[in-house]
Amino acid sequence: MTEDFEQHRQFLIGVAYRMLGSLAEAEDVVQDAFLRWTSGDRSDVEHPRAYLARIVSRLCLDRMKSAVSRREQYVGTWLPEPVVTSPAEPLTDDLSVALLLTLERLSPLERAAFLLHDVFDMDYSAIAETLGRSEAACRQLAARAREHVRDERPRFEASPETREKLTDAFQAALVAGDVEAIARVLADDAVLYTDGGGKRVAALNPIYGKDKLLRFLSGISNKGSWIMPDDLERVQINGQPGFVVRTSAGIETVSLEIANDKIIAIYSVRNPDKLRHLS
Repeated sequence: MTEDFEQHRQFLIGVAYRMLGSLAEAEDVVQDAFLRWTSGDRSDVEHPRAYLARIVSRLCLDRMKSAVSRREQYVGTWLPEPVVTSPAEPLTDDLSVALLLTLERLSPLERAAFLLHDVFDMDYSAIAETLGRSEAACRQLAARAREHVRDERPRFEASPETREKLTDAFQAALVAGDVEAIARVLADDAVLYTDGGGKRVAALNPIYGKDKLLRFLSGISNKGSWIMPDDLERVQINGQPGFVVRTSAGIETVSLEIANDKIIAIYSVRNPDKLRHLS
């Protein structure tokens, strides 16, 4: 029983994480699914992967209902827990912070229908059984979600060479505390998101526009609050270029969304509750 389950564990964590935006919660959900798997009657289960995906999806839907109120009480900007991988691994668009933030603005049912069909390739009959809706309703849920996602995604993706060049330049500027160098790699409509969760200093709201973003960074620098990293590790965060930054104040992650040959968004997670897996 355990071997049958374990071969699907990473897939199930992937499903749960994309629905919940939390690795810790995703692992809890998958463990609950494991307990149900080992204690239930599986004699009529023909496709364990699809069966387990349905269990995990239902458990996530239950959690997502309560997550809405928790998000409303969250201090400042909410960002998903960062998934850190090697820079050598392929970029993963369906893990991007931008996509996860877009999914946060959908209803739980829309998010589930989109992820199960468009990301995990589940057919609509199985999604209907999972969500307790008709196939036609599930098609409509996925279509509405797909339209939102399409509207939010950048129009022109950057080449691998451009990503590397901009990430190198941003890294050098970050280490040097050089705000002017950062300015040269930012799009005019760039956005800075910082998530401190009320436990570390962070901007309470996203900072929109290059000019406002640079004024914010200059203010930090002028106050002597720009903390030079003791260690800067180049990684991928949610399938995008990024860094794990360790300073005297603690650990944080910084990831970059790049399109149109510029950095269009910076995501900084500083909330220590979301970084325990990196400490």
